[in-house]
Amino acid sequence: MTVQRFRDAIGRNECWHGMTAADGELDNPRNHYSVARRLEEMDRMGVDIQLVSPTDAFYQYRQDPATTAAIAREVNDELAELKRAHPTRFGALGTLPMQDPDLAVAEIVRGMRDLDLNGFMIEDHVNGLTYDSPVFGPVWQAAEELGAFLLIHQNMRTSVAYRSRSYFLPNSIGNLVDRAITFATFVYGGVMDDYPDLKICLGHAGGYTPYALDRLDHGWHVWPWSRGRITAPPSTYASRFYYDSVTYQARTLRFLIDVVGADRVMLGTDWPAPMAIDDPVEWLTEQTVLSAAEKDLILRGTAASLFDRVSA
Repeated sequence: MTVQRFRDAIGRNECWHGMTAADGELDNPRNHYSVARRLEEMDRMGVDIQLVSPTDAFYQYRQDPATTAAIAREVNDELAELKRAHPTRFGALGTLPMQDPDLAVAEIVRGMRDLDLNGFMIEDHVNGLTYDSPVFGPVWQAAEELGAFLLIHQNMRTSVAYRSRSYFLPNSIGNLVDRAITFATFVYGGVMDDYPDLKICLGHAGGYTPYALDRLDHGWHVWPWSRGRITAPPSTYASRFYYDSVTYQARTLRFLIDVVGADRVMLGTDWPAPMAIDDPVEWLTEQTVLSAAEKDLILRGTAASLFDRVSA
């Protein structure tokens, strides 16, 4: 969602912590639906509880860390207010000043202990620095200790954007490429071994990750120097992550479930983006390639096992 504090500043023809209307944040009306309108949409879709996050425009990793930390505090305060006002309908994933790990840790602690957030949404990298870098160790430690759920979601500056900005490729395939890179850096860099209880969700159904596992495994076997810090093939880590169901086709979702298990998949929508599945519950329940038990896990069970802070 687009936070109200930003909208108020733009309405006064002011910038907000360096952000302006030129960022395009107000171009999509669904980004800034009222709470009442959002609840109407949820009821229409058959969604009882929604995890709300700020849009990726609010990452702001390229700004001065103190500015990004101020953005994160205000964004997270507003998300916490939304959750407190509607505890049976909303959970909240905040944002973090990831370019400064110490500030990010402080906001994780504040968000989880003081604001009762469910976790945070972060980009696939921080200004090109991937998450196998040791500088992020304190962030993963804090997230693990406090039970913070981390959703990985790209910004439009994906790896593909450096090759081509045509045909919407930075989004349509760039998101998926970046998610596979993120999986690989978490795994080969030893993050998943160092922090075994870390709860990471690879948005957009893990991107190309599920379809790259066999090739990653083959490379792990034939090129010992490529193994990084892991002593088992990369595919053995796939079911350590969580995934959403935003695949657009049942056959793709079926493949994901066969690889990682339905207990690692939860309902996703990509709402309010234009790429959203606008009727996610209906879409999922109509898929004949899924069993009733698998549908129940995706619609309810997986999320219920993760989010004890979201009321049933």
